[in-house]
Amino acid sequence: MGWETRARGGRYYTRSKKVGGRVVREYVGTGRVAALAAEIDAVERCEREHASAQLRAERDKERSQEATLIDYCRNTDAIMEQALLAAGYHKHKGQWRRKHGTKEENRPGKS
Repeated sequence: MGWETRARGGRYYTRSKKVGGRVVREYVGTGRVAALAAEIDAVERCEREHASAQLRAERDKERSQEATLIDYCRNTDAIMEQALLAAGYHKHKGQWRRKHGTKEENRPGKS
């Protein structure tokens, strides 16, 4: 988007937009009409940039919160694992199972 000056001395305003994957320039006009269109385009551009900055800030905040949550989950998993190991459990094929006693304790007739 911008103002152009041609060899003949005329100044006019154009907009650039994508059509079918190509950038196409659209003639807007000259004089007051073009100046008004340029101001409107500048305001719209500023609004888009502001909205984009807000979206980036929200994404950054969400990523930070997600990282905090992941750390919290890792810590609680480690605490749980230590507690289960201390209580006599072990992991077998991804599942926690209670450890069985020794062979002496499991013999029939033994109380």
